[in-house]
Amino acid sequence: MSETQNNGVVYLTRERLRELEQELHELKVKGRSEIAAKIAEARGHGDLSENAEYDAAKEAQQHLELKISKLEQTLSRARILDGKDLPNDKVYILSTVKLRDLKTKKILQYKLVSPEEADFEQNKISVTSPIGKGLMGKKVGETASIPVPAGTLTYEILEISR
Repeated sequence: MSETQNNGVVYLTRERLRELEQELHELKVKGRSEIAAKIAEARGHGDLSENAEYDAAKEAQQHLELKISKLEQTLSRARILDGKDLPNDKVYILSTVKLRDLKTKKILQYKLVSPEEADFEQNKISVTSPIGKGLMGKKVGETASIPVPAGTLTYEILEISR
């Protein structure tokens, strides 16, 4: 799980914090009981030394506990980000940015978020991604030339909002 690090702090929106808390609850309650049932069923199959079902269930339990631990660590360092607290004069985290691709002339819109919340399908890009880094600090009317593996993207900043 990646995260924005600043002295170990993970910056999340209130919505994402709720999603992670809900996921943790589901893993602890439903996930643990399902794994316990699988282990009990596998134990009922006899000799544990040659029981692949038991080994698989124990491995699944380890993965579940690791995921729970990582979520707990993330939540323990979480700080709420609120876009209303940030100015609109430049591109910052939680900015929604309308751009014109100067090569294709297409209009694009992205919301810059922490790596924890990035979801390209929802047009949420991480501030640590090449595009995110290239847009940070830019103002309306400025051009951003962003080197990416496929070449260089050049965008004109059309609008910044929250």
